[in-house]
Amino acid sequence: MAVVTRFAPSPTGFLHLGHVHAAWIAWDEARRAGGRFLVRLEDIDPERCRPACATAALEDLAWLGLHWDGDVRMQSEHFSEYRGVLDELAARRLVYPCFCSRTAIAREIAAAGAAPHGAEGPIYPGTCRRLRADERAARIARGAPHAWRLDVAASLAEAGGAPLGFREHGASVAADPARFGDVVLGRRDVPASYHLCVTHDDAAQGVSLVTRADDLLPATHLHVLLQRLMGWPTPNYAHHRLLTGSDGARLSKRGGASAVRDLRVRGVSADEVLRMASAGSRED
Repeated sequence: MAVVTRFAPSPTGFLHLGHVHAAWIAWDEARRAGGRFLVRLEDIDPERCRPACATAALEDLAWLGLHWDGDVRMQSEHFSEYRGVLDELAARRLVYPCFCSRTAIAREIAAAGAAPHGAEGPIYPGTCRRLRADERAARIARGAPHAWRLDVAASLAEAGGAPLGFREHGASVAADPARFGDVVLGRRDVPASYHLCVTHDDAAQGVSLVTRADDLLPATHLHVLLQRLMGWPTPNYAHHRLLTGSDGARLSKRGGASAVRDLRVRGVSADEVLRMASAGSRED
């Protein structure tokens, strides 16, 4: 089977060297294997994602020579598909509506004392999981804002069968989805979340090798559970280190990492940008 990789940035800012590092790895893996390199824009956040940044990302990739295969997938154009996944999981009683605000969750966790922590911080205490079905229905009928959370215990029970796991750089890794607790799969504002969208889209696009930064390695433990529940294939994974700046902190938009387009204005060539990114050089 041909290798299919993907680069999937969120267009909340302009691409920087950290993005180029990730894009180059995915592009190189596909090209060396004679496979396909896909580009997907994870633009489900209506408040933070900007069309100008989406356009700029594609322009920068083309300027760098990291040409992709096929059409660019915009997640914002596929909300109906993500809604369909949520509806199926709800029909199987594997997700439940959560009416808690962040403030209420933080207050309950604080009141409970030392709350267990998972891969994304304190684990949700399961407040709304304990609501009766009629109470949930009444709140929804009243128009109460709510997210949709995965019932991890019920999902693990249904998954059953063979142990959950994945291959990381060719090595077998046993998965432990419970470390996340009941994560949000559908947000209040959109019927989607990163975890739902990324697993759905990797399956829909036939991605066979996921290359992404190692800060997302813990999320893979949850993703293989979603793949098992939905009958989606589990791709191979190859997480890579994050690029850091001169202060040792990861390059980020919030941290002021130089944008590719700023490097272009300063006269840095595409070859030099790729050299810095592929070699893992710091910005300075």
